[in-house]
Amino acid sequence: MTLSHYFGTDLYDQFENLDKHTQWGIDFLERYSKFVKERLEIEQTYAKQLRNLVKKYCPKRSKDDEPRFSSCVSFYSILNELNDYAGQREVVAEEMGHKVYGELMRYSQDLKSERKQHLQEGRKAQQYLDQCWKQMDNSKKKFERECKEAEKSQISYDRLDNDINATKSEVEKAKSQLYLRTHSADESKNEYAAQLQNFNGEQWKHFNVAIPQIFKNLQDMDERRTVKLGETYRSFADVERRVVPIISKCLEGMVTAAKAVDQRKDSAIVVESFKSGFEPPGDYPFEDYSQNLSRTGSDNTISTPKNEGGVKPDPKHSISKTAKNKLWLFGKKPKAPSLEDFSHLPPEQRRKRLQARIDELSKELQKEVDQRDALNKMKDVYEKNPQMGDPQSLQPKISETMCNMEKLRSEIHKNEVGLPSQEIFSAGGLLSRHHRMSLKPHTGQTRVSKNQIKGTVSYKAFLV
Repeated sequence: MTLSHYFGTDLYDQFENLDKHTQWGIDFLERYSKFVKERLEIEQTYAKQLRNLVKKYCPKRSKDDEPRFSSCVSFYSILNELNDYAGQREVVAEEMGHKVYGELMRYSQDLKSERKQHLQEGRKAQQYLDQCWKQMDNSKKKFERECKEAEKSQISYDRLDNDINATKSEVEKAKSQLYLRTHSADESKNEYAAQLQNFNGEQWKHFNVAIPQIFKNLQDMDERRTVKLGETYRSFADVERRVVPIISKCLEGMVTAAKAVDQRKDSAIVVESFKSGFEPPGDYPFEDYSQNLSRTGSDNTISTPKNEGGVKPDPKHSISKTAKNKLWLFGKKPKAPSLEDFSHLPPEQRRKRLQARIDELSKELQKEVDQRDALNKMKDVYEKNPQMGDPQSLQPKISETMCNMEKLRSEIHKNEVGLPSQEIFSAGGLLSRHHRMSLKPHTGQTRVSKNQIKGTVSYKAFLV
């Protein structure tokens, strides 16, 4: 069982110590407020640094620079989750500033005002009791003086009354003086008794009514301060606890991003990005430059037979400068100028770029077609209802749309013609060199018919 302790009854005579204790309580409250302020500043700085870190490693980029590798995509997902995590740290700082620090500062000001009021009441009650005691003490001292004067008068009267030489007038005068002093002493006694009774009454009220009530108010104030500290301690933890589920989701998102890393997919992207479509070069023939030299020595000498008929080596298989330049497949790739038709790229990469451009132009063409159809419908409505508008006012826009369509069709056809022939490509890239040469006519030029172009958007499909 908890014993009850009361400031008013147990500490009725400890006004100064209660003054110091309540001041210490407010100082401690303000010290905790300062702690919360520094904590939320740390949260704000932490959140700001996290956002700067995310911004540093996730710069703005164009659509073409979007990451494709799963490792990069996962990393940017982690950065996004980290940015959300930083946002939650900002929420923690904001909630601490509003629900903890702000509340503590407001309560501290109210506490100071209330404490000041209670202490003023206590000092006022003490001053009133001191005043009553002073009045009682003054009446006591007066009573003491009057009694001493009365005693002197009594001694003087007794001396004259017993003196045979004293005259009657002297005795009567001493007797009258004794009467006055005795009467004054009696009045002082009565006043002292009244002041003493009044002081005792006020002192009882002071220590049994006024001070207990004032000290009770101080105790209530101090206990409310303690309760408020406990509540803010809890709020301090609740602010952190409320963001834990969201932070957990951020961490789960990071784990999910980590699981999404796929090395096979990344390897496939590398192959798709850099695959040229060329087959590895074939073996180069041996070119014997010693055929015109005379042979001497034994018959067992191993020599390369002469090329009968003086046939020169096949120029197709000679190591030419052009062939040497193809060795970049196994070495450093020479830099090529960036051309609009992507002719500087290997066949496979060129086909992908051209196909992407064709798809983009097809979308633009479809938009123009939709716009033309909409204008034609509007023109029909105007022709049927002239009050709604002039049909001829739409003709310039229709003509402009038709012109744009023709330009887009021409551009699509141009890119379709530039696509490498699918018949030349096998599943692994180009066909053999001899097969490619067999496709060439005797003029030395390769002609590819429109029927050989496959896997592209038909030009006639856009002739709407």
